[in-house]
Amino acid sequence: MVADVKKRVLITAGASGIGLAMAKAFAEEGASVWVTDLDQDALGQLDPSWRSSKADASSESDMAALFQELKQEWGGLDVLCANAGIAGPTALIEDMPLDGWRQCVAVNLEGAFLAAKFSAPLMKAQRSGCMIFTSSTAGLYGYPNRSPYSAAKWGIIGLMKTVAMELGPFGVRANAICPGSVEGPRMERVLAKEAALKGTTRDAIYEGYASGTSMRTFVEARDVAAMAQFLAGEGGRYVSGQAIAVDGHTENPDPKV
Repeated sequence: MVADVKKRVLITAGASGIGLAMAKAFAEEGASVWVTDLDQDALGQLDPSWRSSKADASSESDMAALFQELKQEWGGLDVLCANAGIAGPTALIEDMPLDGWRQCVAVNLEGAFLAAKFSAPLMKAQRSGCMIFTSSTAGLYGYPNRSPYSAAKWGIIGLMKTVAMELGPFGVRANAICPGSVEGPRMERVLAKEAALKGTTRDAIYEGYASGTSMRTFVEARDVAAMAQFLAGEGGRYVSGQAIAVDGHTENPDPKV
């Protein structure tokens, strides 16, 4: 990154949750922010000083059009936050629907791939840049009843490490953040689905997840955003190829509820 020049930060699925927290954090430090999302209503509620685009992260045509516009507007890109993801189905492996599996992998893993694919030429040309992939602690451990999600998040780490190897000689870094359970509406939906599958309550599932960490807690989106700021900043200038958990330290990735 060039000193005294605003960072240009692109965040996929940035209109809510972790992505929105990242957008706010980077904007507060003076960066130029570009957010994509599929939720047009949520995009309409963003800070009007940010750039925004409705785009499907798993669509090559949408992403190609986005990056063409971004190149025309900004001329390059300093930070990519490849954050798009969906929870996918909750079911035992023998009950997992193939279409649900494919959609989950497409959004989570193929979305990350496409973001990296189109960011790479811009960052290589300027010989600098930072790619931050949102993985999950599900990408570090197994995740019963969530096989497509876990598989996709493991895949993101393999993608990230390969990108770090390919682009390192051009001064480009790549890392993955692995959040644990993050407070918010998305996690509430996950808790409800798992409670229904196991025939128990949302609170019981919550306590099971929290007790699986040594700090006995969920994290917040702002904690993940703070890690993204570090990785994109001066302090992280030689941090690359790493999968970094922000999770209160997972001790038991499969709490029995």
